[in-house]
Formats: sequence, structure tokens, C-alpha cells
Amino acid sequence: MTEGETTPVARGPKKKRPVRRKASEKFGKRRLEIRNARPKDVRGIAALVRRVYEDMPAYTHGEIRGQINNFPEGCFVALLDEEVVGYCATMQIAETLAFQDHDWDEITGNGFGSRHDPTGDWLYGYEMCVDPKVRGVRIGRRLYEERRALAEERDLTGIVFAGRMPNYRRNKRKVDGPEDYLEQVVATKIHDPVLRFQLANGFEPARVMRGYLPEDKKSESNAVLMVWRNPYVERDQPVKKRLPRGVEAVRVATCQLQARAVADYAEFHRAIEYFVDVASDYEADFIVFPELFTLQLLSFEEKQLSPVEAIERLSEYTPRIKADISDMAMRYNINIVAGSHPTRMDDGDIHNVAYVCLRDGSVHEQEKIHPTPNERYWWNIRGGDSIDVIPTDVGPIGVLICYDSEFPELARRLADEGARIIFVPFCTDSRQGYLRVRYCGQARAIENQCFVVLSGNVGNLPNVGNMDIQYAQSCILTPCDFPFARDGVAAEASENVETLTISDINLADLSWARAEGTVRNLADRRFDLYRIEWDEAGKHPGKPRPRREPLGPSTVGGG
Repeated sequence: MTEGETTPVARGPKKKRPVRRKASEKFGKRRLEIRNARPKDVRGIAALVRRVYEDMPAYTHGEIRGQINNFPEGCFVALLDEEVVGYCATMQIAETLAFQDHDWDEITGNGFGSRHDPTGDWLYGYEMCVDPKVRGVRIGRRLYEERRALAEERDLTGIVFAGRMPNYRRNKRKVDGPEDYLEQVVATKIHDPVLRFQLANGFEPARVMRGYLPEDKKSESNAVLMVWRNPYVERDQPVKKRLPRGVEAVRVATCQLQARAVADYAEFHRAIEYFVDVASDYEADFIVFPELFTLQLLSFEEKQLSPVEAIERLSEYTPRIKADISDMAMRYNINIVAGSHPTRMDDGDIHNVAYVCLRDGSVHEQEKIHPTPNERYWWNIRGGDSIDVIPTDVGPIGVLICYDSEFPELARRLADEGARIIFVPFCTDSRQGYLRVRYCGQARAIENQCFVVLSGNVGNLPNVGNMDIQYAQSCILTPCDFPFARDGVAAEASENVETLTISDINLADLSWARAEGTVRNLADRRFDLYRIEWDEAGKHPGKPRPRREPLGPSTVGGG
């Protein structure tokens, strides 16, 4: 932060805010805009943070996505000539959490903003940065005004954050510790641009927080807990706000697909379109197909292909499948999670990829991170490098392809980024394999307080290697708490029968459960004891990925 204009704090009776005329109404296209951050701003925010904090680690795109998705009303961007030049992120938390000893990683949920509590009575600011090249536009002051307006609108007790003291290391020999440094800054005997700016904007120092941000070398890990109290709210004791039991209905359909021999691509296309059409008639928001559902395309080959030849042949269909399913999504007005399809990537490796075709025409990809021993042996499939939420018109979703659902850290990553629905396309040959996916899917729903939707293949494909028999009972799973089905199952299909299973789920129930449920798995994590470190794709471009050699034959089927 580079600006330090004084912002007077209102103390009189609450007045109605004047209606601001949009700049575009009077002066044409406006150059400066302050608004809530959106997923499309992620790249611009990441670039801004790198410019501002050259001496500290930058945010990953996943962390910024999580900050926005977990509390979109609390994240703001400033755009000047359509470039992101300012960003601030906040969350609501309880007073006890805000004022107890903590560090930045712990309070922010390792940077994802995942500790946002809609029942919290304080607004906690954990990011504020302004492009140092932008002078005289008062970006920082404008962003602080947005924070204050949000606190007033929500009737919150106030705003609290831990501010940096970047001139501390430079003046360390002149003072007797960080507490003395703070006193000298308040007395205007030492200049600190960040603290002076915050003091000028009506914030009062509460105490020094030691060890708050180890990466902040200039402050030597110290920060000052700064407080602004809402002048329109008077409370003697902390209160906990209640979260209304609202309705955010989403209708999901899971297709339990019969693996059948088809005469040509057109017949395969008609079979898929049939279920898309039916789900659309039921006004479903999503339909999900099973893992490797495109293996049916090998059934009309003149001869049985070797595993390597089969994968190569399937990969040739990739552009056509993406185009056709994307077209279906738009024509039938439904979001399609297109199971998974083996695809040869630009580097020559084969990956197992889920194509998510949204009804707005966009196509997203999620690679399978963990190929099974079976996939590595038969098809030499390699795992992808990243997993992130996919933005949709009903909020962020995640996709875990079969075996990936058995690795808890992947689902936790998606939940931290804001996913409330996780789709699991799977392909298993036996009840044991299926139950591994089923039980892990239920566990992911409980520990992340989200919905998990499973979709599997049934039947068999003659002359197609590795698709001899299939076992599935597709289902829509929920957390186990009072707002949900008593057994944690919103709906499920009959075993090994081709069918479409549809259910309405209420995303607002998840918000309530995360804030006020019997157990609160997301909120009750011990951030002071453990965390997951992600090696982001592209972070170490010179470091080769380890190549796992194919293993010997194993039980056919995933999961």
C-alpha cells in the first residue's frame, strides 16, 4: 500500500447514502471502477500481487479463486482502464477468533479464505494491495470505503485486520522492539507508510502480533492488530448471527450408462443425446456421465485393437466429442459433466480427461490426477498436475475422476476453493471396487460438507479390452446432518441397470451446516497443526515430473 489519505469516520446519526451517478451516465465510459471481484479477475489479481509483493510468495490462482468463491461479497477489485490495480479480501469471523493470537495462514485457511463464517460478527481483512504505479487516484481509500460499507450493510460490530509494518527492519536499531516501534509511529516520530495509512483511515491499533507472517521480512514477521468499530452498532457482548435457512435449489441428474456395442459414432451420439434430452426435460441443471464412457466407440472397429492402438484411436475423437457435447449443452440448456475420455496431450502423454461443457458454451477440462495401476499397465495413462474448481452458473463445482475420490486432499482442495458439488465419474468392475468409490465419496461429502454425485458404467463391451464387466450403483450423496437425508443419500439408482437418477439438492443447506451444523468439519480444522502444501503446475518449470513405470497386470476395473 502506498497511499495515506485521511478518511474521517462518521460519528453522528446514520444517514442514507446518496445515490451515486455512474460515471458512464455523465462522462461516457468510465476509466475507474470499484466492484466485487469475479472469477474472471483471478489472473489480473495474481499479476497485481506479484507486482506489489516482489519480496514475498505470490498467491496461486487456486487461492484467489477460493477467496472469491468463499465470500464473493467481501472481495473487491479496483480497475483502471480495465486493468486490476487494487484488490482487497475479507471474511466474516467470530470475535473470539478475530482477537485471539493467530497467524496469517491459520486465520485465512492457508490463503483460501475458507474460514469465512456467515454467522461471524466481525469483518476480517486479510489482503489489501494497490499497484504502486497508480498515484493520486485514492485506490486504497476507495477499497476501505467498500469494506466499511459492507460492515455497515451487514450490521457487523466492526473490521479487524493485522497490518504490516514494512519500515520496522529499517528502524529496528532506533526502537526497543515492535511495540515501541508502533508507539513511535503513532506519535509520528517514525514514518511507516502502511500503518500511517491505516491510522489515517480511522483504524486503531490494539496490539502487536508477533510471528504473524514469516514471509514478511521487512516487518520481521510482526503485524499490528488494527480495529475499526462500526459507529452504528453498540454491543457490550459478542453476538453470533444466525444464518437463515434459505433455498438455493439445484437439480442434478446422474446417468448410469449401459456399455453397449454401437454401429458407428452416430449411434453413440444418439445414446448420449437421449439422456441429455431427458434430463433437460426434467429441467436439470447438471447431468454427469461415467468415466471412460467413450470406450463404446471402440466396439465398431473391424478388429480388436491392442491397448496402445485403442487409446490412440479414441484420442482421435477428442475434438468431435468436445464440439458435439458442447453443442448439446447449449441446445438443451444443461451443464454436462462428460464422464472422462482418454486424450493425447500436447507433450505426447495420454491423460484421462473429464470435459465439462456448460450451457453458456464454455468447455472446461479436469484431468485425472491418479491413474490406477490398471490404467498405467494397459494404457500407459499418466496423471494430471492440477485440480481446481470450475465456475458454473450455479457456483463453483469440482470433478474427481474415480480413483481421485479416494485421496482426501484433492476434495479438500476443491472445498477450499469454494466447491459445494463434486462430481465423481467412475468405472469399476466389481462390487468391491465400486464400494471403494462409494464409501470414499460419502466420506468426502461428510468431511467437506458438500454434495458428491457418482456416475458409473454397467454392462460389458465385447472385443474391447479392459471393459469385460462393469458394476455400478450411481448415487447423489449428502453430508450426514439434520437438513439432509437421514442416511446421507439424496437418491440412488438400482444396481447394474441403465437409468437416469435425478434429485433436487439445496446448496443453502450446506451453508447452514458449515456454520451451524451438529459438526463443522471445515471450520473445526486445526490450521495451527497441519496444512497441505501444493506444488503448483508450472511453478518449477525446470523440474521434470517423476515418471511412474507401468506395473504388472492387476484386477481389471478402477476405483
